[in-house]
Parts: sequence; structure tokens; C-alpha cells
Amino acid sequence: MNPLKFASDRSLDLIAVGRLCIDLNANETNRPMEETSTFTKYVGGSPANIAIGTARLGQKAGFIGKVADDQMGRFITGYLEENNIDTNGITIDNTGAVTGLTFTEIKSPEDCSILMYRDNVADLKLHPSEVNEEYIKQSKALLISGTALAQSPSREAVFLALEYAVKHDVTVFFDLDYRPYTWVDEAETAVYYNLAAEKCDVLIGTREEFDMMEKLLNIEESDDHYTASRWFSYKAEIVVIKHGGDGSIAYTKNGDSHRSGIFRTNVLKTFGAGDSYASSFIFGLMNGKEVSEAMKMGSASASIVISRHSCSDAMPTKEELTHHIATGVYEPVQ
Repeated sequence: MNPLKFASDRSLDLIAVGRLCIDLNANETNRPMEETSTFTKYVGGSPANIAIGTARLGQKAGFIGKVADDQMGRFITGYLEENNIDTNGITIDNTGAVTGLTFTEIKSPEDCSILMYRDNVADLKLHPSEVNEEYIKQSKALLISGTALAQSPSREAVFLALEYAVKHDVTVFFDLDYRPYTWVDEAETAVYYNLAAEKCDVLIGTREEFDMMEKLLNIEESDDHYTASRWFSYKAEIVVIKHGGDGSIAYTKNGDSHRSGIFRTNVLKTFGAGDSYASSFIFGLMNGKEVSEAMKMGSASASIVISRHSCSDAMPTKEELTHHIATGVYEPVQ
């Protein structure tokens, strides 16, 4: 079953809030970054990638965020508009903040890493006064991600967006997107993650991300069932816990659980899998698919993106996703 209900009288399907940055993906693969000479520029940031992914699948997406007043900021907003994403919620920084940069390293399909430059970035300057209640009211769903909680005033802007979403019955998706190097320490991270998660209808994260959130509880060995049950005592209807190559498990408040496998593919790099999974999973749920079917769509999308060079540009169209599900090699996980 699919426990989520979405308002039908909204002009937007999904609004994402948070990080807008630039990905610079290594063109020379199978070598360390020290030996990499050229990179290709893409729009990046987890919520941006997810919004682009849902738009490619045909949803009407919008964005709340802040970009630098520079060439990179203009590149980002231009790219979003080219991909039919409403940018009315995006403001331009006037403090001299810069666009965040993410350099990627592809040593092998199994050994990939990223190098982030996040000092004085524009996306973390988003102020609560720049979060418009009427804009959020227009949407069926809101997507938040953990990175935007790392600093003020972006942190407070996200919490205000959550308040507006709850007030107007906007379904909230929380992609945990934990980046430890953007936080002071794990205690601070866990506090704000837990406070945000209490207001969300769907939580999506890796086992390691949920472990981080539970450290404040002094739980030595938690398990997936405990993790999901804890959030069902709040607002959550679905909790998805990802286990990498072992697939993912989704729990619903009524006690059901669903396990998803993976699609076999020629892996180029590992990053982008989570964002592509989330975009197609959310699309499936918002279009009435059963949880297990939406998870399969997410897995198919992830397998497409990790076989391609980019994250945002690699997001599949609805036709590509449907074809891949029909023709790809799917491996269930027991």
C-alpha cells in the first residue's frame, strides 16, 4: 500500500529547499585527483539533483534557495529554468558569499570521493524572511535535506519552511544527506536532525545516517525495525533505510516492510545514487505507486545515474526509466 495522500489543488508537485552548488566531475578516471587535469561542470547539491530528477520525470518542481551573485550562481538558476524548475523561491546573495564547489575523484567504480569547498557559501545564507508561506502553500510536497541544517540562518529557514508545510498539509520528505565536514560535531548534528525529522512524513537515509541520529540516545546496537518504529511515534508514515549494494528497506506505519533489490549496471562512479533513488522514489509515491514499486523505480534510477558521468545531467526521463525497468537486470535482495 501507499499511505501518503497529496493535495490535488496545488500548482506545484514538489518544492525542494537547500543546497545549490557546482559539481566539477573528473574527466580522467581511474586516477587520484592529484593526477586529474580536467573537470566538467554540472549543477549539484542533493536537493537540486532531486528536484531536477523529479522534473525530468514530468513533475512540476520548484526551489527555495540562495545563489551567489556571480557567474556560477547565474549558471545554476539558468540550468534549473532550462529543466522547467520554478525559480521564484531562489534569491540572490548580496553579502559577497560564493558558490559552493564540489570536486569529484573517480579512482575506480568502487573508490570515489569528493572534495568540497563550503566556506562562506551562498546557499547557507538563506534567511527565514526569504521563505515565502504562499509559495510553499502552492505545493503538494516539500523536500528538505540535512546539509541545509548545518548553519544559521539556513537552519532557521528550513525549520520555518517545515512549519509552513505542516500548517498547509504539505507532505514533507527528508533526505538525510549527512556531510560530516559541514558540521561542528555529531552531537550538534544529531540534535537538529532529530528536531527536523519529527516534522517529516517520509525519511530517507543510509543506515550510517540513522546511526548518527541515534547516538544521543546511547543505543549501542539499534536495528532497522527500531529506527523506523521510533519515527512512527512522530509524524512519519514511511522510513527508508538504504544499505548500499544490499538494497534498501522501507517501513510503513501500519507495520509493513518492503525490501528492494538493485539493478545490475556498468558502474562508472558511486556518487549520485542516493539523489537519483530519492527522485524516482518520490515520483513513484506521488503518482500513486505502491511503496515496493516506488522503491524499484528508485533503484532503477540509481543504476542509470551511477553509469553516467554526471549526477544532475544524468537523471533519467520517464521514458528512460520505464525502459530500464522493463529491460534491465533486477536482482532481488533476500
